[in-house]
Formats: sequence, structure tokens, C-alpha cells
Amino acid sequence: MSGHDSKYFSTTKKGEIPELKEELNSQYKDKRKDAVKKVIAAMTVGKDVSSLFTDVVNCMQTENLELKKLVYLYLINYAKSQPDLAILAVNTFVKDSQDPNPLIRALAVRTMGCIRVDKITEYLCDPLQRCLKDDDPYVRKTAAICVAKLYDINAELVEDRGFLEALKDLISDNNPMVVANAVAALAEIQDSSVRPIFEITSHTLSKLLTALNECTEWGQVFILDSLSRYKAADAREAENIVERVTPRLQHANCAVVLSAVKIILLQMELITSTDVVRNLCKKMAPPLVTLLSAEPEIQYVALRNINLIVQKRPTILAHEIKVFFCKYNDPIYVKMEKLEIMIKLASDRNIDQVLLEFKEYATEVDVDFVRKAVRAIGRCAIKLERAAERCISVLLELIKIKVNYVVQEAIIVIKDIFRRYPNTYESIIATLCESLDTLDEPEAKASMIWIIGEYAERIDNADELLESFLETFPEEPALVQLQLLTATVKLFLKKPTEGPQQMIQAVLNNATVETDNPDLRDRAYIYWRLLSTDPEAAKDVVLAEKPVISDDSNQLDSSLLDELLANISTLSSVYHKPPESFVSRVKAAPRADDDEFADTAETGYSESPSQGVDGASPSSSAGTSSNVPVKQPAAASPPGPVVMPDLLGDLMGMDNAIVPVDEPAAPSGPPLPVLLPSNTGQGLQISAQLTRRDGQIYYDISFENGTQGVLDGFMIQFNKNTFGLAAGEALQVTPLQPGQSTRTLLQMNTFQNISPGAPNSLLQVAVKNNQQPVWYFNDKIPLHVFFGEDGKMERASFLEAWKSLPDDNEFTKEFPGSVISSIDATVERLAASNVFFIAKRKNANMDVLYLSAKMPRGIPFLIEVTAAVGVPGVKCAVKTPNREMVPLFFEAMEALTK
Repeated sequence: MSGHDSKYFSTTKKGEIPELKEELNSQYKDKRKDAVKKVIAAMTVGKDVSSLFTDVVNCMQTENLELKKLVYLYLINYAKSQPDLAILAVNTFVKDSQDPNPLIRALAVRTMGCIRVDKITEYLCDPLQRCLKDDDPYVRKTAAICVAKLYDINAELVEDRGFLEALKDLISDNNPMVVANAVAALAEIQDSSVRPIFEITSHTLSKLLTALNECTEWGQVFILDSLSRYKAADAREAENIVERVTPRLQHANCAVVLSAVKIILLQMELITSTDVVRNLCKKMAPPLVTLLSAEPEIQYVALRNINLIVQKRPTILAHEIKVFFCKYNDPIYVKMEKLEIMIKLASDRNIDQVLLEFKEYATEVDVDFVRKAVRAIGRCAIKLERAAERCISVLLELIKIKVNYVVQEAIIVIKDIFRRYPNTYESIIATLCESLDTLDEPEAKASMIWIIGEYAERIDNADELLESFLETFPEEPALVQLQLLTATVKLFLKKPTEGPQQMIQAVLNNATVETDNPDLRDRAYIYWRLLSTDPEAAKDVVLAEKPVISDDSNQLDSSLLDELLANISTLSSVYHKPPESFVSRVKAAPRADDDEFADTAETGYSESPSQGVDGASPSSSAGTSSNVPVKQPAAASPPGPVVMPDLLGDLMGMDNAIVPVDEPAAPSGPPLPVLLPSNTGQGLQISAQLTRRDGQIYYDISFENGTQGVLDGFMIQFNKNTFGLAAGEALQVTPLQPGQSTRTLLQMNTFQNISPGAPNSLLQVAVKNNQQPVWYFNDKIPLHVFFGEDGKMERASFLEAWKSLPDDNEFTKEFPGSVISSIDATVERLAASNVFFIAKRKNANMDVLYLSAKMPRGIPFLIEVTAAVGVPGVKCAVKTPNREMVPLFFEAMEALTK
């Protein structure tokens, strides 16, 4: 549509559709063309004009290129909702693909590729094959992109018809734009395939480098991005590639420049000559600097990429630090990025001019930027030991300005400088103490309190200073309370006089009795016990030498940095995250014949995926389908767990609740396994196990009092564990008389205090009462208590899910000690644990059961159990996206099949 066509978007009368229908069937060409424009305008603003499908398609038979484009646009939009009617257009597509006009040939193929309807896809193959070998390069380049679209719709068809080979042939095309589009198509296909499809060889490399000089800017980007995946054979080849790519650094397009920088950085890893590397660093600096003269959005992207580059190769921009000085009209996001890069490029040689800049920024009006600037001064002090004194001088000058937020930020960074250079700059503490009254931010208060506590022996009135903070102890945020508690203990240990003794008593009392914060209370209990039992041990713990903090300006892990540098000029390098963390690429699974694993009877699967001597499971005998695999979410802990009060402190590293006594409950059931025998528990015997009832996990626990007295005040706590199990309510046990036993169900919460590391089934438990010490014992977490009631799958869904998971996610294990005496009884027992029967088949004298289960967060387990009734030995195969849980799964299945 031209610029004069806005009239078609104006509202028409009520009978719009019938009127358009009449105009579309008019005998006059101009009237039909105007009608199609009206239809496209209505479609563009969201009106449903799908009822005009047949009438619009009838307008396809025209020599007018503009009208044909409009009809094709309509077809792309509505073909999916009208697949049967879309077939009407096929003959015209096929005819247009052989039109003498190359623009019409290309338009036909492009449109057919955009119509994602299977029935039309079948008719696309022949025209596409012709167009891939067309005489006109415009048609060939359009056909190349169409292959990638077709692969997304039907990968199997593309491979069967040899389109991939045709695409690879186009890399040798004499037209650079055809080469660029072929490379772009192959790269896109490779991203959605699990097997290597597009591999650059030394022969291909030469052709791509040749095409690079002649194609358009976006064609250059496609080729450069593909070349970045090529690893040179040796230093000589790497130098050759860099030499051919270096001219692209002068390109006007920022994307081309960044893609060229990416290749040069990757190839520099293989170049051994220091002179060559030095020259390349010099050549890369000017184009990177030039990017900073673009508009702010491009500047930001460039700065995020430069941030990565200077972490790997700081020498590239070591002499260009002035270009990163902030301008008054820079947006805040650009200023922040420039600040980060200046910190990374700061050195003993340029620190004076950097500090002058930072000092200037610290007097600006943007509070966030000022804070960042003050922090930047502190980070430079930590990074450069010889410049630390100059940094501190600048910070003291800023403190004298008496701007509240500047002073507070300065105190925060000075605390870090003290950590970095202990016993070096303590002479400035007096100056800091002058600003005590102005502190109102938690982090600044906590930093000042840390300084007072750390250097209490050097501050004459340290007790008075801390006492001024103690007046508002109950109202302070947790950060300040924790720091105040530790600082008071330090003061007491360094100056055990009457004043600090009274202070420590008041603080410990506040922190254990008056507070609801479990972290604060736990720490206070530990300090209290240390001080009351062994003051020398308390000194060793509290006054221990602290690890010196280090420069965090290059905070990225080297392997992550290399991965991000390999993704320069993509979103990954802007987010500073690997691509897989925010993009879920759909990989096509290897092809297979779907008929091999088809149903033949109502009771189970066919005999075709039979298990032979090698024990092949359905996936190994039937292959995997070409369907897209289902991406399952990994198990993750939910936000915001509720932490209940902890009366014992952080024993055993426990973070969750010790919960007090409440009303009793009296469950019944089979005997529980003994976890704390009476001879270990001084007469108290504890039996327990995890169980699942009505979709909720409980801890079924029994207490037996074999002592001579009453036991009461029972409390329980669970250590960090793989599944984050924690008490979800009060432990309900009434006072237990001698010789009496009681049993209760404790409701459990999940994913609250998760332990790091590989999953395991260990559950560490602590139980106490008012008459005895704390008892610790270990229990085992049976995975099947996490199997949900929604784990049953339909056979078709089971089959699709099995095929969609790759073979790497299939695991097999034999249970020689398990015997299945009855299939029905086993199925019933498994169903009670939410392992659901899907189907059954016979394989020789063996029964093969197919079952499903599901854990929280939708993690499925697709199970195949093979056994002969009455014969020892059960074989279990499982497919699941969560590989880490497989060992625990087999433990659970072995227990359930015994």
C-alpha cells in the first residue's frame, strides 16, 4: 500500500462485509484492487474478514504485482484458520513459481513458505526445488530462506527431499547475497537440530570469506556469525581469517563491527605471535570507540559488549579511558555502564584523572548515580593498592561536603577498604565518627557499627558510641541488629569491663527474648553459649582473622566470560547471561518410524518394541519420533518460605523451625521403623517415617517413654535437605507418662530449606524435650512420597512423551532381590504410591508394565518394569528430564517392588 492509501482505514458503513464481497467480485480491475486494499486495512486493524477468503483468493489471477502481493498477504494471515480453502490457492502458487517475472516467482515461494499448513507444504516442494536452482539470484536467495521455514514446519520432509544438500550447494553460488541467505538458513536449521548440519570446512571457509566482501551489511552479519563458530586449525590459518575480517571493523553498521570483533577475539586465542596480537588490539580500539558516538541505545549495547571485552583483553582500550567519561546529557543507563568500564580500566597510570571524574560525579543531582560514583572510588581503592590512599583522601573530602547520602555511601565503602587493608588507614575513624548522627540508612549504620566493633580497642569511647545505637535496637532493621550484636560481643571480648558487660547482657536479652528474627536469635544463642562456657573459644571464633576481600571488577567466571565473548553482538552479551538461561531452543529429536510402537490391542502396546537379550526399552527398539521434545521445568524452590522460631539455635546448620508443643493427634497404621533406640535415647525411643496422605506429606512419628519420669515440651527440627522438607506446623505431643507411647502426624512443607549439591535421600532430624538433651538421628526420604496424584497419563500422551525425551535421559537398573508374585497386587501397591499403570504386554515369559509418575513442578517419570512372575529379579527402565533424581527414583522403585 502506498502513502495515499490511508483512506482505506477509515470506518465504512454497517454492511461492510457484503459490500466488500460485491466489490471483490466486480468485473473492473481497479474496483477489485481497491476492495482488496480495504480488506487488508480491515485485517490490519483487527477486524475478522476471514469470511471473504474465497473472494480474495479469486483475485490472485492477475498480472498486477501490487494486487498479487496484497492477496498473498491476506493468505498468509488466514490460511491457518482456513486450511481447506487455502488449497484453492495452490495452483496459482505453482503457476506463479514458473512466471517469467522473477519477482513473482520469488513472491510465490516466499508466501508458500509462510503459510504453515501441512497440506500446502506438500505442494511447496517441487516449486522450491526449481527455485533453488533458478537463474535469477533474487529467486535463489528467497528460496534459501524458504528452506529454513519449511524445516521448521516439517524437518523430515526437508531431509527426504534433499533440500539441505541444495542449501549447502548454494554456499558456492556466485552471488554473495545468495551465499549469505544460504548461510543464514543453515545456521537457523542448525540451531533447531540436535545433530551437526552446517559445519564449516577449510573449503567452505574460503568461499564465505570471499562472499564477505561483496554482500550487503546484514549478509555480512550472517556470514561473520557463522564464521565465529569455526575453529582455525593453527595460528597461521587464524591469522589469515583475521586478516580477511579486519576490514569489516571500518564498516558503518554497528552489528558488522561487533561481529568482526567477535571473530578477531576468538581467533586471537590461537595466534602465538605477540606482535600480531598487539597490532590487532590497536586496530580494534578505534571502531569500538566509534560505537560510543552513536545514539544512546546503541551506546548501551556497545558498552555492555565492551564490558566483556575489557575483562578479557584490557589492553585494547587501556589508553582510551577518556572516551568513557560521562557526558552531562548521557542517559543514566549509559552512565552506569561507563562507570563500570572505567573501574575495569583504572590503573596506577590513570587513577588520578579517574578519581577527578568520580569526584565530579559525586556532586551531581542524580542520587543513584552519585551513590555508584562513590562506590566506584571504593572499588578502585580495593583494586589498586598503591592508589588506596588517594582514594581515601577523595572519600574524606566528599564526607566534608556533608551531603547525607554521600556521607553514608562513603562510610559503606570505607568499611570495605578497612577489610582490604587491615590496620592501615584506621587514623580516619575519628573523622567517620563525627558523622554518626546523620546515619539513617541500614547499610551505612551497619558499616559504621562494624568499624566501631572491629577497632573497639583503638576507640576510647567505643562503648558510648555503640550504646547510642542500642537505644533503638528493637526498631532497627535486621542488618543493623545483627551487626550491633556482633560488635557488642567484640567490644566485650576486647574490653571486658563493667560497661560492656551490662551492654552485652542487654543486647543478648533483646536478641533472644524480644525479637522475632530467627537469624538474630540463633546468633545470639551461639554467642551466649560461647561466652558462658569458654570465653577463649569465643575470642577464637568472633575475633578470628577475616579473609581479605578482593577486587570484584572482573567478577565473571572465565568459562562464562569465554561463552559470552563467543556470543558478542547478541542478547547474551547484553544480558551477560548464557543464551540457554533465557532462550529455550527447541531441538528436533532424531527421526523414527512411528508405526513401530503402535497400539494393537486395548490392553497394551504391540510386541514390536520387544525386549531382547540386550534389554532394549521402547526408545532403543523403536527410536525416537521427529516430534519436538517436551521441555520440562527443573525442580526449583518456591519463593518466600516461612521460617518459624528456633529455640535451639543453629545446631547442625539447621535453618528451619523448632516448633513448640500444641494439641495431640493420634494416627494409626503399621509399625514405624525405629530411628532412635531407647538405649541411645536414655529410655526414649523414637520411630518415624515420611508418608503421603490426601496429597499432603506428613512425618508419621511415634514416641515411647521408657524413662522413670514424665517427658514433655517435645520439639522437632529438620536439617537442610534435597527436597527442602521442613515442619509445617507445631509438633503435637502431650506430656508422656512413664511407660506410655504416643503417635502423631506432623504436616511437612517442601522446598523451604534446600541443601546444595547432588540430590540424596538423607534426612537429618533433631528432637528435644524439656527433660533430656537434643537427640539427633538420620532418616531416609523415600522419593515416592513426592509422587503426585496427577501422575497418571493417557497411553497416547505416554508414548509421545517417551519419544520426545532423548535417549540420554533413559536409565535402566536391575533389582535382583525383588520378586513380583502377582502383577495385579504389584500394580495396586504401586498405585497406592501414585505410580500409575498405563499398559501391559508380554515378551516371551516376561511381563512388561508401563507406568507413569509425576513429581512437583511437573517432572514426569516414564517407567517400564520387566519381570517374570515368581522369579527373583526385576528390571526397571525410566525416562525423565530430571537426570539427577534417577538414583533416588530407583531406590524408591526397588522398595515398592519388593
